Amino acid sequence: MPSTRYELRIKGRLSADVRHDFDEFDLTEAPVETIMLGDVSDDAHLHGVLARLQAYGLQVLSLRSLPE
Repeated sequence: MPSTRYELRIKGRLSADVRHDFDEFDLTEAPVETIMLGDVSDDAHLHGVLARLQAYGLQVLSLRSLPE
């Protein structure tokens, strides 16, 4: 099953420890948010990423799949 590329926008900037936990994503800092780009293999993987973000108390501003 092919993976899907996602863009997640997270409110604020991520600490070094949090950034390390999401090393499967390319992370870019914008003025008031962090942009995460990466491939997600399936729904379970996506839900796991969202659960990790929630465990850190981070707010997801947007989530979208990117066209192939």
